[in-house]
Amino acid sequence: MKTRQSSAIIRPKNILVTGGGGFLGRAIVRQLLACGHRVVSFSRGTYPDLDVLDVRQLRGDIADADAVEDAVRGRDAVFHAAAKAGVWGTLEAYHRPNVIGTGNVIAACRSSRVPMLIFTSSPSVVFDGGNMQGVDESVPYPAHFHAPYPQTKAMAEQAVLAAADDALKTIALRPHLIWGPQDNHLVPRIIARAASLRRVGAGDNRVDTIYVDNAARAHVLAMDALEKNPAVSGRAYFISDDNPIGLWEMVDRILDAGGKPPLAKTISPRAAYWIGALMEWAYRAFGLSGEPRMTRFVARELATSHWFDISAAKRDLGYTADISIEKGMKRLKAWLTERASLSA
Repeated sequence: MKTRQSSAIIRPKNILVTGGGGFLGRAIVRQLLACGHRVVSFSRGTYPDLDVLDVRQLRGDIADADAVEDAVRGRDAVFHAAAKAGVWGTLEAYHRPNVIGTGNVIAACRSSRVPMLIFTSSPSVVFDGGNMQGVDESVPYPAHFHAPYPQTKAMAEQAVLAAADDALKTIALRPHLIWGPQDNHLVPRIIARAASLRRVGAGDNRVDTIYVDNAARAHVLAMDALEKNPAVSGRAYFISDDNPIGLWEMVDRILDAGGKPPLAKTISPRAAYWIGALMEWAYRAFGLSGEPRMTRFVARELATSHWFDISAAKRDLGYTADISIEKGMKRLKAWLTERASLSA
């Protein structure tokens, strides 16, 4: 993988990536290494992919303040990508890693005098349940959140941005629907559920997506921007493939990459919403494990448009989506084909 190195990088940095074993975290690690930086990962587990890269791995809980402080000490920058994601669970389950964990990272950066913190946020922090078409960073946080994940990510993002001062420069990036080879969340779920998936609504809603290497590169550019331009500190930025696409067209492309036929059946947004409500009730009432196949939050997301104006990221970070959806899909198909042949 070729990575364009920023001319702003003058010397190798000692960098910590929380969640370095995750899908996005690994991509950030790879790009930082390609730029000549020394990288340490902090995650709950250890990962063979990072061993191959000869990356030092620290194992710990992001909600453990002492473990975080030990990991952060002596770094020139921290990329905070660790989080609990998903659409189902209690507020407490999300609050501990996403809010308390982020608070620990901020406190550790301060106590260790780390000058830069790059935080992975999400556009869901401003999702109000309706269409979001071409909105920019001026859109406010909603008065009500529809799930614990966006609520706790919004709390974490606000804490990161509020922490910005002369001693600690901070920035938050909001990548939307990250996808690509080695995806362990979005792509496998779509392919695994191919037979039962239904298109929600008329199918004309458009969304932003972002190929994983584009998202990782944006994070590296954000660090460079913090060094060059203090005015970006304390700000959040939407990032994407800069090519809004029909949500169900994207789903069909992923299915095609996995050797599956396109979706043929539909369901109304109203029906999806009430099915989600019924499933949520059943899971709570009977203490079912796992997560519902549909929730009210997911129903809203599947029925609405959500794409964003990324002019600020282009202007302030120098961000461009180097890898197009078409090129990314070719890479995804090759990876899925290889994985299928290995498991055959």
